[in-house]
Amino acid sequence: MTTTLQVQERLIALGYKPGLADGIDGPKTREALKAFQRDKGVTADGIVGPRTIALLFPLTSSNPIASSIASTVILKQPEATRKITEIIVHCTATPEGREVSVDTIRSWHLANGWKDIGYHYVVALDGTVRPGRAEAQIGSHVAGHNSGTIGIVYVGGVAADGKTPKDTRTAAQKSALLDLAKALIAKYPAIKEVAGHNQYAAKACPSFDVRKDALGSLV
Repeated sequence: MTTTLQVQERLIALGYKPGLADGIDGPKTREALKAFQRDKGVTADGIVGPRTIALLFPLTSSNPIASSIASTVILKQPEATRKITEIIVHCTATPEGREVSVDTIRSWHLANGWKDIGYHYVVALDGTVRPGRAEAQIGSHVAGHNSGTIGIVYVGGVAADGKTPKDTRTAAQKSALLDLAKALIAKYPAIKEVAGHNQYAAKACPSFDVRKDALGSLV
């Protein structure tokens, strides 16, 4: 599933001008998409069909990350100079169906005395991948396991009662988490494991067993 925001971000990265990356499919976005389509020699209808998606997010042997809908976020991030060997998955521990922004999570972590949001990427309910702390900076998400890891978090992880751990991932989030992890593995070939927070701490987070999930079999 490719969102309007992802298309806008990709168009901006490619030098087109869809206006603000606000997730709204307005006239400027459609005109920028038409300009892109004309340049690629396909029907300039402003519609994000399969052919246009393939052109926006091409797969090449030299850039395996580019096929990912998370690529517009991943490719903007300077590569970490430290060795990255693991991805650790988290949940925000917020009620099912309640959206939480990166800024809100950042405010929680700043209140803890941290210098920034602890996670490197946040996956929203609709599958949108948003950057948190820069990859080049060591995260703050698993005590004793931050230096060689990338921390990713999905919004949710608790039932509607606000306290019972639950795998609340939407279909879009499951797809986006896989997409994000694959892109990170392509970027950092030394990654040898995708794990859950609960493998390193007495916590329910991320409210499912990554080892039994598709994420756990990526490497």
